[in-house]
Amino acid sequence: MTLSIILGLALLLSITPAYANPACAVCTVAVGASLEIARSLGVDDAVVGVWAGGFLALLGYWLILWFDKKGWQFWGRDFLLMAVSVGSIGFMYMGDFVYSPRVLGYIFYMDPLLFSTILGALVLIYSSMFYQWMKVQNGGHAHFPFEKVVVPVVSLGLVSLYFYYYPISGMADDLLTGF
Repeated sequence: MTLSIILGLALLLSITPAYANPACAVCTVAVGASLEIARSLGVDDAVVGVWAGGFLALLGYWLILWFDKKGWQFWGRDFLLMAVSVGSIGFMYMGDFVYSPRVLGYIFYMDPLLFSTILGALVLIYSSMFYQWMKVQNGGHAHFPFEKVVVPVVSLGLVSLYFYYYPISGMADDLLTGF
């Protein structure tokens, strides 16, 4: 069941083109550095996973742009690069992370960090696409300065707030009940 959901999400990611570079290099480095800081401060793994997914999707976009610059084209390239990028979450926390799958939403069995990472990547990708759509609707111009940054950050922030108040992993449950 879980494999079919992951394959469905992978198929969905493979049919969506990358329209533009969604963030600058400074933003990408800042998010990457803050992930470990948040985890060391005791932030729930599901919340960290949302931002890790967004970070890894950004790295996937940067990798696609680098392949474009080099002229390396092959069938399924964008899907492969995004899948490798988002799938590398296991390598980020290999020594610190214990795989503990749970039933999520009465539907499927998956680890909360892996689920929130995939969700964070999808939120970043689709919020960037939503920004592009809003820009086209406004005659090719942003509605306000830095809208390209604000839309994905607010989207990831809203998902993080949801996971903070409705946790899916055990650590946040302990924080809410007072140990």
